[in-house]
Amino acid sequence: MGKDRIAREVRNAISQGFFPGAVLLCAKNRKILFHESYGQADIFEKRKMRKDSIFDLASLTKPLATTLAISKLIERDQIFLDQKIGSILYEFKTSLKADITIDMLLRHTSGLPAHREYFKKIIKAKENPRQFLRHLLACEVLENKIGEHQVYSDLGFMILSWVIEEITSQRLDQFVSKQIYAPLEIDGLFFLETDPKGKKLIQYQKKIVSTQRCPWRKKVLAGEVDDDNAWAVGGIEGHAGLFGNAASIHKLCNEILNALQNKPARVLRSDIIINFVSRKKQHEMVAGFDTPSKLNSSSGKYFSKSSIGHLGFTGTSFWVDPETGIIIIFLTNRVHPLRLNEGLKKFRPQIHDLIFTELI
Repeated sequence: MGKDRIAREVRNAISQGFFPGAVLLCAKNRKILFHESYGQADIFEKRKMRKDSIFDLASLTKPLATTLAISKLIERDQIFLDQKIGSILYEFKTSLKADITIDMLLRHTSGLPAHREYFKKIIKAKENPRQFLRHLLACEVLENKIGEHQVYSDLGFMILSWVIEEITSQRLDQFVSKQIYAPLEIDGLFFLETDPKGKKLIQYQKKIVSTQRCPWRKKVLAGEVDDDNAWAVGGIEGHAGLFGNAASIHKLCNEILNALQNKPARVLRSDIIINFVSRKKQHEMVAGFDTPSKLNSSSGKYFSKSSIGHLGFTGTSFWVDPETGIIIIFLTNRVHPLRLNEGLKKFRPQIHDLIFTELI
């Protein structure tokens, strides 16, 4: 009965126009209890959603790629949390931003603004797009005092991607694939370069979930990163660009859960991840992850205070609870075909609560 009710509520949300389609996966103590797909992956092509559909994960890139990559560099003693970016990146050495630390970037306390529409300048520039983005980041003006206020910032994770590349001489996508995804035998998490003839795009084309009908790219996006800034620099950035399916996210969340519970983990070191998710100054965001807010949390009412998760702009989310062993991954295409759809905000905590009361 519980599974039937959950399925009914998701289909009802689709009928109300909250999103065209979804994939929902729930697990407890590493065992999958529920994994189903609903609705359509593309309303124009009438493609059905599949359990192995590939989503543009948007800001899930931050915890599932960039943050874990930073944890590996700390494990190798190549950087440390209190290290200042002025000591790593030459472009920041004499800047007011030189004293921003890796920890501040991860915890969104760098003083940087939340967002900038850099893509509007990048697509007009003659310079290399990625190098021009980094010039813009180096010239960016702080909006708050360093280390004090918590403001969720895409810019901070763009800089972290730059740090990873500077230290490893590898792009973020290459580093996380080799150091994290491949050892865990995860083949359903990857970045897609903005190349219509790219091998991965061709390989997964029929599984990729569509996002917005972009007014300035003048097409429905499918296999092309929705985030405009990430797209403008080739599709690979620290704040957005990761694609993946629910089963692969579950594999990675199991590894994170092992680390949080101080159990044997294959690629993550428990002490580092546990330190990442420790709260500072009562901030709701920890290093690379979100935590349940006190009021109207997207996680719902039943995830413990020690839970971590994240949301993605395209309609994606995951939550991991180290106290109960619960993992919920809810992937939707709520921006398809328009970004304006906000119905998911209300529905997400409701479906989380229903899973706890009906299934767990």
